Amino acid sequence: MKTNNKKIALVTGGSKRIGASICEELHKSNVDVMIHYRNSKENAVYLKDKLNKIRVNSTDIVQGDLCKIDSYENIISNVIKRFGQLDYLVNNASSYFPTQLNALNESDWNDLISTNLKAPLFLCQAAAKFLKEQKGSIVNITDAKENNPKKNYIIYNIAKSGLVSLTRSLAIDLAPDVRVNAVAPGAILWPENNQESEAGYRENIISQTFLKKQGVPKNIAKAVVFLLTAATYSTGAVIHVDGGSTHK
Repeated sequence: MKTNNKKIALVTGGSKRIGASICEELHKSNVDVMIHYRNSKENAVYLKDKLNKIRVNSTDIVQGDLCKIDSYENIISNVIKRFGQLDYLVNNASSYFPTQLNALNESDWNDLISTNLKAPLFLCQAAAKFLKEQKGSIVNITDAKENNPKKNYIIYNIAKSGLVSLTRSLAIDLAPDVRVNAVAPGAILWPENNQESEAGYRENIISQTFLKKQGVPKNIAKAVVFLLTAATYSTGAVIHVDGGSTHK
């Protein structure tokens, strides 16, 4: 049962990009944050120090490889050891790269499925007990293209579509104690070291939105905070933050 008014959130892949923005927005909402990272320790430490200067002892970091099954229980146990409870889980961490049909391999499958689908499932399993105690909430970060698959991204498409299905399944299985929703980003940030960094590609994607502009990480972060903290009669929902491109 709840024992105080303090709220604790775990954000996977929270050290940079959209994940960092989610951590900062949660922190502004007076939520203490555990920042998960895999390799980006320097970014995680920087963000931790930044947030702790704003509110002392409000933020910490935890390392974990989401491709490894034994990391899930370890990540959750570290949150509980550090903060004593878990109210919010944000499954944000994601691998993203193309996989053409004629070049598919098991290594790519394991990477993309593990980070985008397997980890959210097993982290939710490990966290369920603690989230139920707090009447908590989960938000999964999927993709606005989950109903309109991108060419040459077969495994990624499978994983993100599966994450939407997982969101709805968990909303049923964890009800009525835990709400489970998802946010589906569109053109927010461009991948690093990818052909999508080319200006022509970007302009084409932006032109397909109703709003004719690129979004920013804070657009995603605010949607996440809304679903976690304010949307108390919503579960199994997917909010598209994509400038309207889903309806094109």
